[in-house]
Amino acid sequence: MQLEFAWAGARGHVTVAVAVNSDPEALGCRPAARGFPYCSASISHPARGYAAALGWIQLVRSTDGGSGGESFEMDPFEPLGRVDHPFAFFGFLPTLFDGPSRDPIRDMDWTAHSFLCHLGEQEREAHAILGFSWGFVIRDGTITPWGPDPLASEEWDAHRPVLVREHPRWSFASASRLGLGETEPGG
Repeated sequence: MQLEFAWAGARGHVTVAVAVNSDPEALGCRPAARGFPYCSASISHPARGYAAALGWIQLVRSTDGGSGGESFEMDPFEPLGRVDHPFAFFGFLPTLFDGPSRDPIRDMDWTAHSFLCHLGEQEREAHAILGFSWGFVIRDGTITPWGPDPLASEEWDAHRPVLVREHPRWSFASASRLGLGETEPGG
């Protein structure tokens, strides 16, 4: 799937792929990730320097998670542990990669909401540019991936309370006033 967006005075797109992880070692994943889906989202945009400084925020809802699948939670990049910012990945046109795994489990639902964001003019301010969902279900031990599917601005806005609770030193601009995935501020 390709999601188009405008940023820094130019058009670009994100290419999202969800596939079955048949070689966890090659992807740097745990052996338990075999058969689970992985997601990769790469950015194609002519921005350079600080204009290319973007980040991915990902939230996950899972029936084996802390909320029992009732609500979304932050999905941090595990090797870094808890960090003082909301980004799973941040850099210059960064790629999002996630390869979830579980010990053997018979039934569960797992949904990720992934958002490409830029920094605002204020310190510690994140603005969503676009978003997509993806995930998998396990029924009787069979893993079935789904997605990716584009997300509307209302989805970002619905996650803002979780983002503020988890990162109170940050602000998260309303996407509905930005037209998530359609326009850019000042663009």
